[in-house]
Amino acid sequence: MILVVESPNADIVLRVDHFTGIGETRVVQSLEVHGGGKGANQALTVAKLGGRCVFISCVGRDEYGEMLKTSLIALGITGVEAVQNAPTGRAYIEVDKTGRNRILVVPGANHSLTVEVFEKKLGSLPVPEVVLLQNEMPFSTTLYAAKRLKELGALVIFDPAPVQGNLTEILPYVDYLTPNEVETQALLKQLGATGDLTSAAKTFLQQGVRKVILKLGEKGALLLSKDGTLKIPPFKVNAVDTTAAGDIFNGAFAVAIWEGKSEEEAALFASAAAAISVTRMGAQSSIPEKGEVEAFLKKLCLFIKSKRF
Repeated sequence: MILVVESPNADIVLRVDHFTGIGETRVVQSLEVHGGGKGANQALTVAKLGGRCVFISCVGRDEYGEMLKTSLIALGITGVEAVQNAPTGRAYIEVDKTGRNRILVVPGANHSLTVEVFEKKLGSLPVPEVVLLQNEMPFSTTLYAAKRLKELGALVIFDPAPVQGNLTEILPYVDYLTPNEVETQALLKQLGATGDLTSAAKTFLQQGVRKVILKLGEKGALLLSKDGTLKIPPFKVNAVDTTAAGDIFNGAFAVAIWEGKSEEEAALFASAAAAISVTRMGAQSSIPEKGEVEAFLKKLCLFIKSKRF
């Protein structure tokens, strides 16, 4: 089983020609509402790619909460709890003409996922083999979940987004830390360190992380451990919306590892899933099916070999 602990959100997507500047008022080209949230994105990715998924999370008792629960239940994902005291979390996403995005998150019911709620839910589940954590719920719960699940023997994958809380506390319980470039620099700042991506990853390893996957978008990814560095090449696609690409990468990587693939195979599979997703609008609506990813790899990537250096 793959356990996802985190946030479901309603994504309010605003399509614009260019990002809004300070003091600028603009008319958006379009507005769409999609299911989103880092946790829900990863849970749905796991389910669509063939993983057995349970999702511990909270939504509000409102129309967005019902929308999110319906989409999750349709894929057999359970564990979402509706709460009275807060609205469903929301993300306001500005997407420019090149597919880049800027995101503002309103946590809402995600902050109702306390340690007590998590422990109650966990008690009714079998021990998971793989766990996906993010950082959109209270950090105290994220930290507790990482420590508790690591003690149970689960493999912990942690996406440190957004960078909040004292993340140095959680690093010793993390098997795979998966920041993008912005999050990498923010983590370095927390640690009082500086350096390029490779030296940053080495800093995280020194803090107790077993392995680091640096998600570099159109530049591919790097998987670093104490044994060396594995370069995952990028796939050239026509990007229209990068929203949730990092979440889809994480979900796909978790499924591949859970299925017993090597790290190299898992990272290539995850990179392909993320590449497909950026060719589509939306977060959850952009998640590919497993057959699509396999066909994509077969068609485009049989000749690609990851480079070790």
